[in-house]
Amino acid sequence: REMHVSVLACAEGADAVVRAAAVADYAPAEGVRPGKIRTGPGALTVRFERTPDILAELGRRRAGAARPVLVGFAAETQDLVQRAREKLREKQVDLVVANDVSLADRGFAADTNAATLVTADGEEDVPLGTKRALAAVLLDRMETLVHAPVAS
Repeated sequence: REMHVSVLACAEGADAVVRAAAVADYAPAEGVRPGKIRTGPGALTVRFERTPDILAELGRRRAGAARPVLVGFAAETQDLVQRAREKLREKQVDLVVANDVSLADRGFAADTNAATLVTADGEEDVPLGTKRALAAVLLDRMETLVHAPVAS
């Protein structure tokens, strides 16, 4: 919840916002209880609730304005481009970086990655390479979006 408040505050006046953090989509509904939960008979049930979707809220708040440019990530195991397109539309963002996290040579636990950059205008495949190389391509595309003429 702290990230939600901080990101919304920092996004004001920004040229671009990149939401790359893999934050939890759900959190315990009751928060943290003081003390230890004693072992007892039966099962322990923990109820979770949906956390705020920060990227979607940024898209709604922007309400069609050109700034800030919004970039999201879609870590998927199948239907990468389709799911990235859905995220692009539903969250009202400018660019979605779709990457397949089911492959061992890329993603979270690897030094390399490949991705498909999805915008309203199409897709661009970035081949397997270092994460630094992927970041350079992403920053270049973001710069293009930030400096694009604003439609009136």
